[in-house]
Amino acid sequence: MQLTIECQKRASGSKPNALRREGKIPAVLYGHNGTESLELTLDAKKAEFLVRDASINNTLIEVTIPDVPWNGKALLREIQSHPWKGNLYHLSFFSVSAHGVLEITVPLHFVGESIGVKDENGLLNTELNELAVKCLPDRIPDAINVDISHLKVGDSLHVHELNLPEGVVAVGEASRVVAQVAATRGE
Repeated sequence: MQLTIECQKRASGSKPNALRREGKIPAVLYGHNGTESLELTLDAKKAEFLVRDASINNTLIEVTIPDVPWNGKALLREIQSHPWKGNLYHLSFFSVSAHGVLEITVPLHFVGESIGVKDENGLLNTELNELAVKCLPDRIPDAINVDISHLKVGDSLHVHELNLPEGVVAVGEASRVVAQVAATRGE
């Protein structure tokens, strides 16, 4: 999924609380020019829609800044909000190069019903709910579907057995267990 947001360069000396009262959310962009960061503001309503539709470190966002010669793609790195009211306080973006490989975490969605659970009265244990992967920015999957329908009691599914999308490579040990079906205790 790719989203677009327009930001404005934040005036120097502007106070974050004053910006929020004006209906703007302070933000920062990292990685667009080496170690330099860029202080931004964006419309609070647009920021709420962005946060609703995007996930941290997983959704590519087209960031446009009319006041600055830089425009490009970025990942939403951090969302700061009020602990119980949920009001947005601050957003952090990280610029990504179209040619650079990213390391991100992607959620795992388990699909199907295991034979071991359905027919053999087993218990499904999911060991991983997300997986660290490397891929190009335009190859970021929203989620990785994990088919567990073939698992019987005593079977395990490992990272190296996952069907990853083209251009996506798992990071870490390939022998890690993703899910397994265990026998339940008899009476």
